Amino acid sequence: MEQLLRQVDPDVADILDRELDRQQHSLIMIPSENYASRAVMAATGSIMTNKYAEGYPGARYYHGCEFVDQVENLAIERARALFGVDHANVQPVSGTQANMSVYYALLEPGDTVLAMALDQGGHLSHGNRANFSGRTYRFVPYGVDCGTEQIDYDRLAEFAREYKPKLLLVGASAYPRTLDFVRFREIADSVGAYLLADIAHIAGLIAAGEHPSPAPYADVITSTTHKTLRGPRGAIILCRQGLAKAIDKAVFPGVQAGPLMHVIAAKAVMFKEAMSPEFKAYQRQVVLNARALAETFLTRGFRLVSGGTDTHLMLVDVSKQGLTGKHAADLLREANIITNFNTIPYDSQPPTQGSGIRPGSPALTSRGMGEAEMAQIANWIADVLEQPDDSVLRMRIRDEVIALCSRFPIYDYMAREGEYV
Repeated sequence: MEQLLRQVDPDVADILDRELDRQQHSLIMIPSENYASRAVMAATGSIMTNKYAEGYPGARYYHGCEFVDQVENLAIERARALFGVDHANVQPVSGTQANMSVYYALLEPGDTVLAMALDQGGHLSHGNRANFSGRTYRFVPYGVDCGTEQIDYDRLAEFAREYKPKLLLVGASAYPRTLDFVRFREIADSVGAYLLADIAHIAGLIAAGEHPSPAPYADVITSTTHKTLRGPRGAIILCRQGLAKAIDKAVFPGVQAGPLMHVIAAKAVMFKEAMSPEFKAYQRQVVLNARALAETFLTRGFRLVSGGTDTHLMLVDVSKQGLTGKHAADLLREANIITNFNTIPYDSQPPTQGSGIRPGSPALTSRGMGEAEMAQIANWIADVLEQPDDSVLRMRIRDEVIALCSRFPIYDYMAREGEYV
């Protein structure tokens, strides 16, 4: 297939080669990025990309769907088994579209939702005014305590009593601590609200038992499939049986039409991989590696939001070093260390700059790196950020990064683990 692409379109083939080189010779620390398996990529690029299949298995609006029905049913059953839920919809193409579907199913325009504020760790689809969610519904943002930088559940309960939301949303894209789903359920019940858990970042940890599951408590769960789950780019919705019909109707024909059947096939592969003992061991190492990164940052004198991490990511405050998050991420990129800048709670910087960076461990762990490598990487990051004017240092560290990456080839490691065809 690669040879065929090179023959048909050498320009695209060359771009893909350069992207492979970038991924191979860089330390990818953006916590929402990971490496999909060869098996997942094979399914994503499979013959099912040719098939239209509007509707659901057994109730399509196109003929010739007998085999896409089989693969979608397989993905559904595996998702239900992996997360222990009544119902799964595997058709959403993104996390935002999954959240849109849930809102469409449970809310009317103007209804009130409590969700974490974007500048406190939330996500655009959790009510940001520039997003459809904030333009359609009345989102009331909650945040973290200014001292502990963790969710203040007592204050959240007060918010719920004051605003009486129809939906309480738990989930974040930049919150490094364990989420208390039991307490969220109690707060939702106190005001008669639905509870939606957006687990996009921590789904892999949950599947492997490294983070508590919302399945016994949430009415609906949404997640992407490409972060800690290591699947294709896409999303899923999980729910109680009583909401299944409304959720399915909201996805189709509510917010999307033809599902991406090649991606659904890849989701089925990913769910199977996530049920393996190797996947559980991988997630354990993700948490250990994040902890090792955090401990090294603290040793080097950096401040971490909330003091550390329980998950796969952390927020590093770089304001003490006289940097904005964007400047810090730019400097690290010169050293082939790829992270993203981020606001921190109660940030004085605008979102386009931020005062923090948000490193994570999933992609590095997929390559086979462990705590020793995490300590080395955190020290490299500290060296770069403590000496921002030293371009020679950045080039030296870049060479050392490339040498480290050569010891952990992204797909050679995965093949050794026996996870790939």
